[in-house]
Amino acid sequence: MKELIFNWIKTFYSIDKSAPIEELLNNSAYKSHEVLWMLALLVGMAVLSILIWFLTKQVLLAIIKTIALRSKTKLDDLLVQKKFFNSIAHILPLVFMDYLFSIVFFSYPKVLEFVIRINDFLIVLVILISIRRFLNAVRVVLEDKPYFSDKPIGAYIQTVKLIISIVFVIILLSVITNQSPLFFLTSLGAMTAILLLVFKDTILGFVGSIQISANDMLRIGDWVTMERYGADGDVIEINLTTVKVQNFDKTITTIPTYSFISDSFKNWRGMSDSGGRRIKRSLNVKIETIKFADDALLARLSKTKLLTAFILEQEEAVEQYNKEHGLMDEYQINARRPTNVGLFRRYVEYYLKNNTDLNQEMSLMVRQLQPDSKGLPIELYCFSNTKVWAEYEVVMADIFDHLFAVVDRFELQVHQEVTGSDLRMLVADKSL
Repeated sequence: MKELIFNWIKTFYSIDKSAPIEELLNNSAYKSHEVLWMLALLVGMAVLSILIWFLTKQVLLAIIKTIALRSKTKLDDLLVQKKFFNSIAHILPLVFMDYLFSIVFFSYPKVLEFVIRINDFLIVLVILISIRRFLNAVRVVLEDKPYFSDKPIGAYIQTVKLIISIVFVIILLSVITNQSPLFFLTSLGAMTAILLLVFKDTILGFVGSIQISANDMLRIGDWVTMERYGADGDVIEINLTTVKVQNFDKTITTIPTYSFISDSFKNWRGMSDSGGRRIKRSLNVKIETIKFADDALLARLSKTKLLTAFILEQEEAVEQYNKEHGLMDEYQINARRPTNVGLFRRYVEYYLKNNTDLNQEMSLMVRQLQPDSKGLPIELYCFSNTKVWAEYEVVMADIFDHLFAVVDRFELQVHQEVTGSDLRMLVADKSL
């Protein structure tokens, strides 16, 4: 095509078609029309470029979109959605322009070198944009795969995009300055300290995401608690530099990725993967209401189905022990006798073991904690069958509703702080 155009121009100046191009450039008549020929060829190039762009963008791209939408694979649909083919469509016109510039500016070698450098810069830039859009589509495909659903795919894709972007930036600088890429690589080595300062968060995020993935510390969908950042919810996104946590109040907390390496946080995945969710709560018994169980209390409690067998066994064991040690006298304070708080603790244990809402295969116990000014804490330690938050709260509330209702049957009282109404009643009693 180039030779045809040059031969056509030669015919206007009676120059033999087989003559070299230098003869045309040295022709005085041609030199007087040189600018006009350049403008004419530039207009022709513009028309041809627009035509090529139209065919590529409107026709070829429409065909590709139709084929992609009709196929069963999801990747090509995402490539259309992410406008990958739109960016690819610009490459063909730019490549043709590279060739057409050599025809338009053949009389101006310096201008030709400049415009080709700019055009090559645009070609490399379009390729970079296309690769980034392709990686965006790949990210969506991988995140939809069950195996990768809880993996930090976003961090991996961002890392790849960062590396590719750095490589292409070096290529772009090399194209626009006509310098070797090695020149910029050595310059980057000299600017290492500045680069470390500028890309500190990115580098830390990259290191953090690698460690998080390698040690399986965090997955998408994990329930995490990080008090320093006020985060308490589910991980919805893991990026190169940040982790997004959707709190239970639907707010979103953004945390630097590296903070999950440098700071402490609680991951509830172990609970989610286990057979239940832990219940660890206590009620405080007034110490002044703790006493030995008398015959009347034992007779009343023995009618309770959960305690009948236990009370009978304990009475026999206590009587036998006291006989063996000569402690049958009622004044022997060191004699073995059941207490109301001991019976209550045993009742709570039997009650939990017969509760179908609790996981009987996991730890279950009722224990006393250190007494304090608020009384004697009786702690329940067990696991519910359900791990759903709302259902778990119902199970725990039902248990303590029952215990608060039956504690007085053991002639015990639950500790409660003094309130204003208590003080008013005390003052009223004294006034009477």
